[in-house]
Amino acid sequence: MNDPQLSLLVLYTSDVAGCQAFYESLGLVFTAERHGNGPKHVAARLAGGSVLEIYPAGRNGSTGALRLGFVLSTSHFPQARLPLG
Repeated sequence: MNDPQLSLLVLYTSDVAGCQAFYESLGLVFTAERHGNGPKHVAARLAGGSVLEIYPAGRNGSTGALRLGFVLSTSHFPQARLPLG
């Protein structure tokens, strides 16, 4: 693999159920998840293996945050030692 590929997209919203319903109307299938003591959220695997997660926004209802996860080949950074995972 030589080109970066998006592997993770995390959306934060004050309306998890509404956001989930919108993406389900596009054909995505979600499962409920919780990692350790983290917040409950939903996740769907997209074609190609990418994952879309929908988390509840913080107390103020707005995060201004977006997390992206990319899969990169070490050939992009031959001088760097990237941690696995």
